[in-house]
Amino acid sequence: MASFAQIGNDLYTGRRSFDFIGRRRTWFVAAAVLMLASVLVVTVKGINPGIEFRGGSQFTVSGAATTSQEPANRVLEDLGAGEPPRVSAVGSDSVRVQTERLTNEQTTEVQGALAEAYDVPPEDVAATFVGPTWGADVTSKAVQGLIIFLVLITVGMALYFRTWTMALGAVGALLHDLVVTVGVYAVGFEVTPASVIGFLTILGYSLYDTVVVFDKVRENNADLYTQDKYTYAEGANLAVNQTLVRSINTSVTGLLPVASILFVGAFLLGAGTLRDIALALFVGMTLSSLSSVFLAAPLEVALRERNDAVVKHTKMVLERRERRRAAAGETAEGAPVDLGARTEDLTGVGIVAGHHLGNAAQPRRRKKGR
Repeated sequence: MASFAQIGNDLYTGRRSFDFIGRRRTWFVAAAVLMLASVLVVTVKGINPGIEFRGGSQFTVSGAATTSQEPANRVLEDLGAGEPPRVSAVGSDSVRVQTERLTNEQTTEVQGALAEAYDVPPEDVAATFVGPTWGADVTSKAVQGLIIFLVLITVGMALYFRTWTMALGAVGALLHDLVVTVGVYAVGFEVTPASVIGFLTILGYSLYDTVVVFDKVRENNADLYTQDKYTYAEGANLAVNQTLVRSINTSVTGLLPVASILFVGAFLLGAGTLRDIALALFVGMTLSSLSSVFLAAPLEVALRERNDAVVKHTKMVLERRERRRAAAGETAEGAPVDLGARTEDLTGVGIVAGHHLGNAAQPRRRKKGR
């Protein structure tokens, strides 16, 4: 069995290849389904905002003998609280209770009842009030930052790559990551300021991997119109394969510490802030790793193939390839397609859109009787 390093070398040289670009319709349908499902979940269930966004009263019971939610629920039910409280464990001996906004008299009454229910002194029950104004400001600034970021990134990538197709491909993958991440949160997770920070952090990570892939796509297709051996889609598919191992390594090394923070924050310490930001990062980074391979590059190729020059070049390459096959008596499945000697990167053999790329030394299958 080939080692991971050997597989990576084969992917880079083209001896082994996955048809990411050729199956782009499958990836587009899958991405559309995920985004539609996320929008439906948000529409039906809505976002579950934290107390920082909706406002309310918060009680923290320290040194509790138990972190069960039942005593807090019973206390608020007996006092006739309007909406059900949100109770969560914080660490091994603390409980956090969030309610709607209470009056001073109600706050004092709840403090005493919680102290009695959890068998702690009244001074161990801290009470705070959070107004919704701060949360509204955070939301407004986050939306403004997102819009400005998308505009600047679109312009910046269009100038860097000198084409709008790569800018739109990167932004399309980025929007997919954000929408699906929000949909995951709408399933039942609470959105807090820490979650918003995680959402914004996803933006940079998503673009980082995409830019690496697009740089290789541009390199492979730098002399596209001066050769007739491979199409734009085939050069782009090789680029995705060449950067695949790098993307996997980057994703694993990035996700491992985030997963550790998520585990420690959620299960060991019960730290809500760590859990919220780590969950957003974990979901977003996972989606970013996938979208840079399965969505960004295929989307860019789909947009680029609407260009008349690319269409004419692709048609010319395929026609000349068929003529060479007919002249050599080769079958469509066995014909090699040399990506050329422009660089050492475009040698070897790889399956791209049903064709073999490179390695002119590969044995040719001829028709019987020749």
